[in-house]
Amino acid sequence: MKVVAALLLIVLVAALHLLSPWGSLSAAQAIDPGLAKILLVELRLPRTLLALGYGATLGIAGAALQALFANPLASPDITGSSSGAALGAVFASYWLGLTNPILLAVAGAMGAGLALILLLAVAGRRTDKVALLLAGLAVSLAAGAATSLLLALAPSPFAFYDSFEWLMGSFTDRSLVQAAAALIPAAIACALLLRRARALELMAMGDDVLASLGHRPRRLGTEIICSSAIAVGACVSVCGAIGFVGLIAPVLARRLTRGHPGRALVPSGMIGGLLVLSADLALRSIPLDQAIPVGVVTTLIGTPVFIMVLLSMRGRMAS
Repeated sequence: MKVVAALLLIVLVAALHLLSPWGSLSAAQAIDPGLAKILLVELRLPRTLLALGYGATLGIAGAALQALFANPLASPDITGSSSGAALGAVFASYWLGLTNPILLAVAGAMGAGLALILLLAVAGRRTDKVALLLAGLAVSLAAGAATSLLLALAPSPFAFYDSFEWLMGSFTDRSLVQAAAALIPAAIACALLLRRARALELMAMGDDVLASLGHRPRRLGTEIICSSAIAVGACVSVCGAIGFVGLIAPVLARRLTRGHPGRALVPSGMIGGLLVLSADLALRSIPLDQAIPVGVVTTLIGTPVFIMVLLSMRGRMAS
């Protein structure tokens, strides 16, 4: 019953996101039904699909990583794929002069892939979860620094302003082809993560128990890291980086599943999709002269939750 209610809520918010604002859509329908169809299918539908799919991807990847590291502060950002995708898109746009959205998405995906290769190279073949975590943080910081350097040295004086959507996320002016380029790889990678939900549930009992049941903990950790990086990197290559959703959604989902990490993957994906849809819908509903990236809203929401998690962890350690 709860699942049905959650699905109905997501459908309702997605419909509001697709049809809002209604005034411009009804005006286009009055002028030309074909124009209204173009507005709905070619402009609004990709935005709705990307908001829902990107949020769900962040939620599933975040839940899988938090289960892997047994740490509620783990998020998809630690794989370095988000920073790598942003680096690839910025390099292609301001140093190679590419303007085609599909080529920029390809460049972002290549950046995410190179970040993943670097992550595995730094961590080594026979690595443990802690080494993967530290290697991911190192790659993420290095890619972020490289992005800032490229923007600072870019020929255009407006590089920082123009690339703001890559650094904070945006769904504006995306096409169905771009949506497919982001969501198809993300869906495949998320499906692989969902297949490992049972193993992630067993991981809470320790690596010895996991190994005794036929799983290989190191291989599983590498698979979770790679699948999360591919899923998030594909979305970042088209929409830019959106922070805190991969941190917030799993925390809320585990409360619904009574702390079971494996069972939290699907609820976390639903919560993530709902969060990003709601954040983007709120931005479109507020009359503003300038567009605000959706990542700004998710960061404003996520910061208090992040502090709350830190305080709860400190309280448990003190007791």
